[in-house]
Amino acid sequence: MKYIDEFRDGGLARQIGARIAAEAHPDRRYSFMEFCGGHTHAISRYGVLELLPPNVRMIHGPGCPVCVLPIGRIDLAIRLALERGAIVCTYGDTMRVPASPVTTAGPPQGGDAPLGGRAPQATRGSSEPLSLIKAKARGGDIRMVYSAADAMAIARANPQREVVFFAIGFETTTPPTALAIRDAAREGLANFSVLCCHVLTPSAITHILESPEVRQLGTVPIDGFIGPAHVSIVIGSAPYEHFAEEYRKPVVIAGFEPLDVMQAILMLVRQVNEGRAHVENEFTRAVTPEGNLKAQALVSEVFELRPSFEWRGLGEVPYSALKIREAFAAFDAERRFDLAYQSVPDNKACECGAILRGVKKPTDCKIFGTVCTPENPVGSCMVSSEGACAAHYTYGRFRDIPIVAASAPPIEEATP
Repeated sequence: MKYIDEFRDGGLARQIGARIAAEAHPDRRYSFMEFCGGHTHAISRYGVLELLPPNVRMIHGPGCPVCVLPIGRIDLAIRLALERGAIVCTYGDTMRVPASPVTTAGPPQGGDAPLGGRAPQATRGSSEPLSLIKAKARGGDIRMVYSAADAMAIARANPQREVVFFAIGFETTTPPTALAIRDAAREGLANFSVLCCHVLTPSAITHILESPEVRQLGTVPIDGFIGPAHVSIVIGSAPYEHFAEEYRKPVVIAGFEPLDVMQAILMLVRQVNEGRAHVENEFTRAVTPEGNLKAQALVSEVFELRPSFEWRGLGEVPYSALKIREAFAAFDAERRFDLAYQSVPDNKACECGAILRGVKKPTDCKIFGTVCTPENPVGSCMVSSEGACAAHYTYGRFRDIPIVAASAPPIEEATP
């Protein structure tokens, strides 16, 4: 396939790997964080780590939108379906993220009547963690969609029901949600609303650089970042200049193909060797300094910054997420249903939080690949293909098994 196969050429990848090995100084270590889950998936899928020298280390970042979604936010969506009788629409991976084990699923509280339809009846206080897909099995009207426009179509087809689009994702998926809200306002689609959980990349990078593991303890050494691809198409390369100037950390924006990632690593090695900290754009075929100005204007029209938002693994991060502006408050599910967010701790056996911060690797988790698998995820990092645990489980776990050569059995000589 033109423009794809060229970026998956094994021979070129080996040449870039040899160049990295030649230019990486043997007396120092290089630690680079790939922020985006798409890069994590590409690194695992295409065996990029096997082409790097031992002193070049990649650290997984929190750039998987499903992975950073806290349990409390999923609980809100489940309550809308099971307690309030709403049709909840969301993306496929979100359906499988484990939620609170004590999510209530009985009759509506406080005398509130279901908002269209009948609230499903289920047992309260189940010890088994729920998820949106398990809530659907209990009778909740929860539907997988490909876009916010699909949710709007469901709202038009069910005018007597409340339809809520559970919106998640970084800057890449935010403009379509903004467009849906604006169109719903113009159309007067009164039974449509959005539970907004859109988060912002630059704020998360700042939080990581200010974390004790990076700033004080040095347990997570970061020499530079591979910048997101699709996010940067929307916001451009300019927002990363702050990290290069303030924290002296180089950033190279890269595409998602293996040669993109390899070239970005080489560019980071060269910056570190030369003592530079600049923002460089490897993904010039799609990313510009200013980004998509029309998309940015639309997002600014519909959304504004939240003072704080909880990320799984990172905790409360100031000004790291978006909420719906007052002008579009009629389409804000949090206001319409008077939802109160409550933080819920992760499963104690799960190391997703530490993995998202770069403190641990998937194999450091005791339940990785045993109790926690893509078929039965305990933590969010095992749900999406962009999650570090799911990527390593699918493509990398067999490399962890030591290869032991079997000894050949002795050959018995045949007696005459």
